[in-house]
Amino acid sequence: MLTIAIANQKGGVGKTTTAINIATAMAATGWRTLLIDLDPQGNASTGLGVDAAAREISSYDLLVDELALGEAIVPTAIPRLDIVPATVDLSGAEVELVAVEGRTHRLHRALAGYTGHEICFIDCPPSLGLLTLNALCAADTLLVPLQCEFFALEGLSQLLQTVDQVQQRFNPQLGIIGVALTMYDKRNRLTDQVSDDVRDCLGKLVFETVIPRNVRLSEAPSHGLPALIYDQHCTGSRAYMALARELIGRFPAERQAA
Repeated sequence: MLTIAIANQKGGVGKTTTAINIATAMAATGWRTLLIDLDPQGNASTGLGVDAAAREISSYDLLVDELALGEAIVPTAIPRLDIVPATVDLSGAEVELVAVEGRTHRLHRALAGYTGHEICFIDCPPSLGLLTLNALCAADTLLVPLQCEFFALEGLSQLLQTVDQVQQRFNPQLGIIGVALTMYDKRNRLTDQVSDDVRDCLGKLVFETVIPRNVRLSEAPSHGLPALIYDQHCTGSRAYMALARELIGRFPAERQAA
């Protein structure tokens, strides 16, 4: 199973929107897809229609109680897309795991040897704490959503430093598959300036596809649906399908077919 962490310690960059819709796009193209919600806010779970009252087992149980992954998976209404939901209990997991041996590799052990899905996305919280560190230790690679605003550039440098430290200390195989520019507004000159600056700095690491500001992307979670199901013809949905195709093109050759 190819495992991709979706992380950015800055909040409000479209991270969960990206996680929901890129996972849906991958499922739509034939991949057996798993999404692990590792954010205590549980927005990815809500956005895929998993009611909070129905989350009896969650990603908290994977990390703290070392529950088997297969027991925590919940099907969604999207064919070929399943989720490990999150609950607010996760907010206490970082404290509970502080004194636990191997606390950085709890999620890695939960995923080890699992073959029930072909690809797994991990929606990380907006921080660089122990939950995100578990995701980075478990992942093969990292996808970074980056909002097209000035302050996002400062947060990106901190995230890249963290990735470098994880590579050196915990997960030498961790790579960055790409940076996805989100909330792109072509009417705003600053948007173009930030986009140009990021591309000058990171080159081909930045996806050609940009995710526009789109009201349908914002409305969809309130209906418990990905935008690709809520309105598959909106500009946001089309952008995420294009991003999924571009993402697949960056996979190793042996991984490119579902």
